[in-house]
Amino acid sequence: MLVLGIETSCDETSAALVADGRTLLSNIIANQLDLHSKYGGVVPEIAARRHTELIGYVINEALDAGEKTLRDVEAVAVTAKQGLVGSLVVGAAAAKTLSYALQVPLIGVHHIEGHIFANLLSNPEIPFPHVCLTVSGGHTLLVYIRDYCQYELLGGTVDDAAGEAFDKIAKFLDLGFPGGPIIDRLAAEGNRKAFAFPRPLLKAKTYYFSFSGLKTAVINAFKHQLARDEALPLEDIAASFQEAVVDVLVAKTMRAAKQREVSAVSVTGGVSANRRLREVFTNICNREGIKVYFPALSLCTDNAAMIAAAGHARLMLNQADDLSLDVIPNVPLEVQYAG
Repeated sequence: MLVLGIETSCDETSAALVADGRTLLSNIIANQLDLHSKYGGVVPEIAARRHTELIGYVINEALDAGEKTLRDVEAVAVTAKQGLVGSLVVGAAAAKTLSYALQVPLIGVHHIEGHIFANLLSNPEIPFPHVCLTVSGGHTLLVYIRDYCQYELLGGTVDDAAGEAFDKIAKFLDLGFPGGPIIDRLAAEGNRKAFAFPRPLLKAKTYYFSFSGLKTAVINAFKHQLARDEALPLEDIAASFQEAVVDVLVAKTMRAAKQREVSAVSVTGGVSANRRLREVFTNICNREGIKVYFPALSLCTDNAAMIAAAGHARLMLNQADDLSLDVIPNVPLEVQYAG
């Protein structure tokens, strides 16, 4: 079955073709960094307007790249839950229009479920059950995955998501946007032990995360260096900050994996592209005899391929929507898709 996926939850306009939930034929992503970088973050109205301008072109490009036509499309999947409401509306309107015109099933997908399927698309051999860390600019979640589309939320962030903390620190240090890749590059040249930044909730028995206090500690350290007229070691600050985030993410994920007695963990979302996070997870999982899976780098950030894959899985469970499908900008994963 050929599924056309559409993703417009934030500032990426994306369309993709995935066959039978596993074979990626095309995955077109148009980002808006040139529009939002000067603001240090995504401006919702600007994002929605740009989606409106791009959506038709991106869908056509996905069809061309996959060497298919609209007549070949057998279902349309779209991000309908979790994201910026104006952006979600653009994608949903396009998907409903295509579903009606082509007379094919319509599937609304939760954005977080899409990220989970990015890893399943890259690594179809991932065993069930397993523990998944979904970590991005807007989300930091630990999810126990029993089987396809069967989830139990173990914990999430109580304030800033990990990726959001990266963006905010980069903005404060005037490094640019998005902050994750920039800090990743700087950190590679820095001393990870230069600053003793806190590891919030590291020893807490829950699986909840908090990065607001860490963000404040980094800002205070920067101001302290500045007040003493000392050299500002941006590489060391970046490396020490990144190490604190990585320590918390890895420790809680591994604790959950052991508690649930799983043989594998998956890490997905934009921050899963972070080189240090991948390195530490790989080393610790090798030591503990647990397999770790990451998506292809092209599937870490928001993309429509993951939405198409998730849509296919939902359709195989006879779960489709009709044209009354509405967008919901903020709904937890477990409310919509409890297993």
